[in-house]
Amino acid sequence: MTTPAHVSYAGGMPHAITREGDGLLGVRNTQHGSRSLWKTGEGATLAWVDGSDASSTHLLAALEGAFECHPASKTFNVAPSRPAAALVQAGVLLQAEGGHALACRDMLWQQPSLWLPTVHPPIALRHALTQGKRHPVRPPKPRGLLYQRFIPWLGKTFSFRSFDLEADLAMLNRWMNDPDVAVIWEEEGDLDKHRHYLSAIDRDPHMYSMIACLDGEPFGYFEMYWAKESRIAPFYDVNDHDRGWHVLIGEPAFRGRAFATAWLTSISHYIFLCDPRTQRAVGEPRIDHLQQIRNLDKSGYAKVKEFDLPHKRALLVVMLRERYFTDALWLPRSDAAAPPAQHSA
Repeated sequence: MTTPAHVSYAGGMPHAITREGDGLLGVRNTQHGSRSLWKTGEGATLAWVDGSDASSTHLLAALEGAFECHPASKTFNVAPSRPAAALVQAGVLLQAEGGHALACRDMLWQQPSLWLPTVHPPIALRHALTQGKRHPVRPPKPRGLLYQRFIPWLGKTFSFRSFDLEADLAMLNRWMNDPDVAVIWEEEGDLDKHRHYLSAIDRDPHMYSMIACLDGEPFGYFEMYWAKESRIAPFYDVNDHDRGWHVLIGEPAFRGRAFATAWLTSISHYIFLCDPRTQRAVGEPRIDHLQQIRNLDKSGYAKVKEFDLPHKRALLVVMLRERYFTDALWLPRSDAAAPPAQHSA
């Protein structure tokens, strides 16, 4: 059996992508077996080969595989048999002369159907007040599998899923009581304390909890929040759809440079895919958490300023949507690879 060079989750289903030789890329849906064959040629071209499946989903998977196999290419000239109007409308393909279409790497990576198992349209805009803060009404909290992405340098699939209070509580309690985590989070305690902590988050419409996994194995805990309603809103010119995050890496075996690069690039990606109106991802790590700040800096987050929260001196860090996609920050940067990661932020 040929080992896949990449795995795409176009349409929420796994597609194994293999190099077939002579510039050919094979795409196989591993759930129901449909196949397609694509030719990559000189001048960054991608063409469908007759006799195979040329559906929109296969084209999305083929494009992801083509950019992965040719990392220096920022665009591909595409010649599908029948380009779907929906792909042109979404910006997957831009119309070009000669019957071809242009696929841009930065636009492809903004297509949620490649990484989100369930894609929801942005909630209609309406404003509300919460504790004196005016903000948009937020969408219902997502449940189940939320994001999945194959990490080439690990050969594993990274994923986020929603936190399950009954199934995950004991695991989070163990992580919170790890001395390396506790020194940053300061949330040691028993199961009842952490049940109360998670239940409060579940009742709060501005944030939710997630478990991070590699090939289905849980290793970390993440919190996502809307910045407009959060504790950092008074400290900068916050926009309606800015989002922030917190993290702890609970399993020691998953602490290190390769893992840090995987989850740091993925949390930013997930934030920007959830709502196209989100233009900034933000964070507020402790100012003395030097290793984490170095990781954020080398992952593209800009250091803005220091400020004081009730429980810590913090550093405001910001990632711009435009920079993330234009500079392909889902990939490790060869000139500034992330150093070994610490355990939380």
